[in-house]
Amino acid sequence: MIDLHTHSVLSDGGLLPAELARRAYVAGYKAVAITDHVDSGNLALVLAQLIKVSKDLNKYMRIKVLPGVEITHVPPQQIPELADLARKLGAKIIVVHGESPVEPVIPGTNLAGLESDLDILAHPGLITEKEVKLARRRGTYLELSARRGHSLTNGHVAKLARKVGAKLVINTDAHSPSDLFTKDILRKVGLGAGLSEREFKDVLGNSSELLRKRR
Repeated sequence: MIDLHTHSVLSDGGLLPAELARRAYVAGYKAVAITDHVDSGNLALVLAQLIKVSKDLNKYMRIKVLPGVEITHVPPQQIPELADLARKLGAKIIVVHGESPVEPVIPGTNLAGLESDLDILAHPGLITEKEVKLARRRGTYLELSARRGHSLTNGHVAKLARKVGAKLVINTDAHSPSDLFTKDILRKVGLGAGLSEREFKDVLGNSSELLRKRR
């Protein structure tokens, strides 16, 4: 398994990056991206810390750890510059916190994210078909979220992605050890969103594909 959207104590998660990586490995994950929440005030600091600890963990642990960021609740106009800065500073995985149905994300965030240099648009809520087509053209992955609340619109996202041919990934958005779900639970997230068994396997393959691109 691969999870490309998790959080440590460097934002609102409950574990140090090292413990998060270790617990993910024990839970059966072969790779994990630590994508702590950032805005213009903390991006450089958080990313520098994640790059340092990821380098150390990759030297000694058997799980691949990728440093990343989740650009979160910032004005949409600011997203492109923050994504460019994150890439320049060494982020391997760039996530934008999409228009989740359970948080007051600024309208226009999905579109601004998809027009930026990002890898994953997380929990994009009631994303439009036009935006899903943009994700397909730009090669951006749309997330089916295993996190409570964010997952409410997974079926909508999966339906449009299938119609348009956009690529999906499933992530836990883990903030605590209990969020590092088993493969069986992730399968239920996928099938619950309307995926077939074959589509679920393809979605897992998409995570492997993105990992190869960014490692």
